[in-house]
Amino acid sequence: MALSGEQQRELEEQLQQAVIACNERSLYFAAKWSAELLNSFASQEDTAPDDEDASDTDVDEPEDEASSTRPHHSDSKEKRLEAKELPRYLMAKSFFDCREYDRCASIFLSTPMPHSTPAPDLASPSNLFPSTASPARSVPSQRNSARFSSGAPKTIARTLPKKISQRSLFLALYARYLSGEKRKNEDSETILGPNDGAGIPNKEAPGILAILEEYFNARGGMENLANSQGWLDFLYGMILIKNKSETLAKQWLLRAVNLQPYNWSAWQELASLIASDEELRQLSDHIPRNIIGLFFHLHCSLELFQQTPEVYNSITQLQQFFPRSAWLQQAKAVLHYHARDHDTALALFQDLVKDHPHRLEGLEVYSNLLYILPSRPKLANLASLTSNTDRFRPETNCILGNYYSLISSHEKAVLHFRRALTLDRNFQAAWTLMGHEYIELKNTQAAIESYRRAVDTNRKDYRAWYGLGQGYEMLECYSYSLFYYQRAAALCPGDPKMWAAVANAYAKCNKLANAIQAYKRALIVGSQMEPSVAGNTDPLAYAVGGALDPQILYDIALLHERDGNWEEAAAYMELTLAQEEGPAAEENGLGGGGGGGGEEGLGVTQTTSRARLWLARWCYSCGEWNRCMELAGELCQDGVEVEEAKGLVRDVRARIAVEEGEGEGEGDTEEME
Repeated sequence: MALSGEQQRELEEQLQQAVIACNERSLYFAAKWSAELLNSFASQEDTAPDDEDASDTDVDEPEDEASSTRPHHSDSKEKRLEAKELPRYLMAKSFFDCREYDRCASIFLSTPMPHSTPAPDLASPSNLFPSTASPARSVPSQRNSARFSSGAPKTIARTLPKKISQRSLFLALYARYLSGEKRKNEDSETILGPNDGAGIPNKEAPGILAILEEYFNARGGMENLANSQGWLDFLYGMILIKNKSETLAKQWLLRAVNLQPYNWSAWQELASLIASDEELRQLSDHIPRNIIGLFFHLHCSLELFQQTPEVYNSITQLQQFFPRSAWLQQAKAVLHYHARDHDTALALFQDLVKDHPHRLEGLEVYSNLLYILPSRPKLANLASLTSNTDRFRPETNCILGNYYSLISSHEKAVLHFRRALTLDRNFQAAWTLMGHEYIELKNTQAAIESYRRAVDTNRKDYRAWYGLGQGYEMLECYSYSLFYYQRAAALCPGDPKMWAAVANAYAKCNKLANAIQAYKRALIVGSQMEPSVAGNTDPLAYAVGGALDPQILYDIALLHERDGNWEEAAAYMELTLAQEEGPAAEENGLGGGGGGGGEEGLGVTQTTSRARLWLARWCYSCGEWNRCMELAGELCQDGVEVEEAKGLVRDVRARIAVEEGEGEGEGDTEEME
């Protein structure tokens, strides 16, 4: 399925208008995303003119087409305002591009807004010297300070100009917001320092909220869509998120994406508020039904770590429309990475780097893949490539941190992750990876704080929740670790590692029944068994051969042993031992051969050897001498626990000799009688 020529031209025109409109408002990331999508059509190069004799004047002839790339405004009043304030807008835009945010905002917001409300305890000199101030004089100073702080919002509200276009107002308020973020980062100082944390607010946000609230109230509020272009709605929603008003922010962001569906920054802010697949389905009826809506669903599915067939079909469908989209190629690689299809993900990432060698977005995920494989040469090559492109990007420093972590230079890895966060404190991957490094360095408190900051940035990342559980487990706070492990398992139920961690935490809390059930869930997920196979009985009834994780089976057996259920413990130890041989061999009752179809089983491992030793002791206690001798002999051949196995053999032989001696003595007595 592909777009028709008319549909493609219409979409190209909309994307061109979106790029221009986003650039006019300094939304550079959204402009870049739309521009990349604009150049991702299949016929982009095929339809380009090949006439070498065409003169330069031919480009300027179709004035209608050139004017069509300008953003359209249905409001004539907005057009007049933009034309009237064009000189001031150009100056403000130049200041913004030079990162002089306060100068940019002052062009249209002439009355200065205070950066913060004065503290009440600094309103009077008497409060600075409580020992010399009388109580009678301190009361009026408190009233004066309260009167001053209550009057501050009114001063902020009066800064809204009467006649200003929405474009200029957005640019001024956005500049004021970025100025507050810049000041916030300066006040935070060092990463994980005493002043670094969520307690430091953006001091410009209350003033911006007051202006936008007054602006929208004067134009009919949220219900009136006719007087808004969608840009100020996006800014209002973004600052409401910073103010923890997420429900209200979601409503304004929905309004923003309906008014401006090609503002990708608004879509991303809206995606940050979606915590589950159920919320995404509920939101589907309120978002535009167009191609950008498909991109939004795909983006949310990736953030929720979904690997359903619908997600794969969405990528395939979108790639038919935009076959040269780097964003879609990256999304497909990330999807296979989350599905643990490492070979396919590696090939896709390699093609992405080959096609776009200077594009750094998403390459930190590629470095995670190379770290897991592991592939040190490829990771070193990627680190060199990104460093030559731009060493002052958070993605580059994350890649360098992964490389140093792979070569066990954890101090240097932490240094690069801290550099990444200095460049962008909201770069969630760096917080999580830095927490991993602090775990390796046994700095548990720093690791917990890093994971907590990662969760604050993105609550949907199960790896950060798992890291928090791991950190509290190291501190022996098992109830806390259980809570965080449960959050991780809820976010990523398809990872057996999450359920094994939950089971281990249950076991540490002496909740053995819950621990056993969690371990069984890990087995089902890890062996890719269908839950319907198990029915309402034991889910391991048909799980034999080399299909299961022997370590989890061994842990279940030990839990049954702790619970005093020795028969169940022995059964799971036998099942652990059965993983050495393939499913076919198990079904045919073969002892040491490999399974059919190339499934030979896991072979002898440390875990199966410990299970064999446990079974040997169990058989010894039950008086099954032949079975005990068989298991002990296998242990001697495997080279694991040899001394204890030899001791068992000696004891069994002595017991057998004693029983044979007693039998012979009884026979001689009968003959004498």
